[in-house]
Amino acid sequence: MARNRSCTIVEYFGGDDGHCCGYCKNEKGNVSHGMWSHTMTVQDYQDLIDRGWRRSGKYVYKPIMNRTCCPQYTIRCHALKFQPSKSHKKILKKMSKFLSKGQLPKEQDDDEPMDSVCKEAGPRAPGEAIHSEVKCTPITDIHKEEAECPAVTEVQAEIADATPTDSKTLGKDSASVPDGRTIATAPRPGMGADPSRPPCRKAKDLRKERHLQKEQMRQDADGVSSTVSPPPPTPMQTNQSKSFEDFITDSLPDNSSHCLEVRLVRSSPPSPQFKASFDASYQVYKLYQMAVHKDPPDKPSESQVRLVPVNFEDPQFTASYQQSVALYARYQMAIHGDDPGACSESEFRRFLCDSPLEAEYSPDGPEVGYGSFHQQYWLDGRIVAVGVIDILPTCVSSVYLYYHPDFASLSLGSYSALREIAFTRQLQKQSPKLSYYYLGFYIHSCSKMRYKGNYRPSDLLCPETYVWVPIEQCLPRLENSCYARLNQDPDAGDARVLKDVGRVLVLYKRTVMPYAVYVRKRKGSSEEREVQQYASLVGQECAERIVLYRA
Repeated sequence: MARNRSCTIVEYFGGDDGHCCGYCKNEKGNVSHGMWSHTMTVQDYQDLIDRGWRRSGKYVYKPIMNRTCCPQYTIRCHALKFQPSKSHKKILKKMSKFLSKGQLPKEQDDDEPMDSVCKEAGPRAPGEAIHSEVKCTPITDIHKEEAECPAVTEVQAEIADATPTDSKTLGKDSASVPDGRTIATAPRPGMGADPSRPPCRKAKDLRKERHLQKEQMRQDADGVSSTVSPPPPTPMQTNQSKSFEDFITDSLPDNSSHCLEVRLVRSSPPSPQFKASFDASYQVYKLYQMAVHKDPPDKPSESQVRLVPVNFEDPQFTASYQQSVALYARYQMAIHGDDPGACSESEFRRFLCDSPLEAEYSPDGPEVGYGSFHQQYWLDGRIVAVGVIDILPTCVSSVYLYYHPDFASLSLGSYSALREIAFTRQLQKQSPKLSYYYLGFYIHSCSKMRYKGNYRPSDLLCPETYVWVPIEQCLPRLENSCYARLNQDPDAGDARVLKDVGRVLVLYKRTVMPYAVYVRKRKGSSEEREVQQYASLVGQECAERIVLYRA
């Protein structure tokens, strides 16, 4: 992949003493390693999330799996092999019905948002000595002993799509999931489909067939010769040829009640479309503050927001971004119960707008390039949801999803995930390597977060060997223990294990050098333990590319 001249610069903070867990509310149960990323290439971030790291703004963290209260396993879906389940099709049909007929569903789904980062892993302040103008020294200025390790081929397991099972027929060998589906766990010995028996059929089809047989027998008894036509194909049979994209793009009638448009805007560096939409969203946020938190009414009314002229040069032009801020604020308070201070504009920028990822383009990459983006869901000219995503060399990575609470019954969390899977498949046609959809962390110990396992086929990342394991093989182990080594090969190890700490790149006094050279310059320095811990977590290959800042 073509590279820009920029490189990745990080500050490592080590492991923390624990903070409040956003899943089980344990006050000190969530423990992680963390580092602040001043800048980062998309390839480096791709390699880091394939070792269990995730970003929250510019803060990159890695849960300490065997210590944290709710172990968080990186999960990815094979986008090209994805087949929507019955519940997924129901969500897509629900949206289609809403757009065509205009009626919101009455029931409120327990649909979880695609929140793939834990806000409670909050970033620490970066070192003041780092300046934005610091760039990597050319490779020729780095110690001659520095060389890249050979790339290691990642083990990727291919699995078949799982078929949803009727919950009424399940016994002890099944586990429930939030959307009403079930996932089969370890089967009992001797159980399974009997190949000597015909496949199961719908009761409705069986009744039709019996009715036709009785009609045939009656006509034979009356001496009337007739030919009985086979029953018409069932809806299940006709849907077999329907692709996933067909469900997404089902045509709507010309007189549809609503129009939904999904817009992709680059958030870092912010594109003109991204900047243009920030102001409008913030006006909605102010209106919300007046209504809920009784702020002084010296702010624009809703009519003022809607009537602002569309003029990019006009600072009051408020197309979408400000609207997005307000939706984020309302969502955090309504769904997560955050205090108003956590929904400030600065918090929104830090958490969902700021990104360390450099915008990169490649001849064999997607036309939109790599980096951080917002997917804005516009309903009749207003934003109703925003999906924050990263486009990386081999995947689309979901960062967060927030939506207008008034539309919660549309299951926008699941709907956006399905749209992002379809988007991944679209990008793969432009970039063959980009074929996975990362949903963030799968948390088996938290029942509300198990829904991510419904996007099949999918894999979980082994926290010890960093290889991908089909989720079906992982579930029995996770039922027995919150933390588990998922790789079943007892002899397997980390293919990118740290072998030489001296080759770790560091930034010292605006100069990039191997750690071995740094040690000679800083005689008597006692930093090896911290540097070794950092390099072990990122792996030898990344440690020789990523630049570690030293004060």
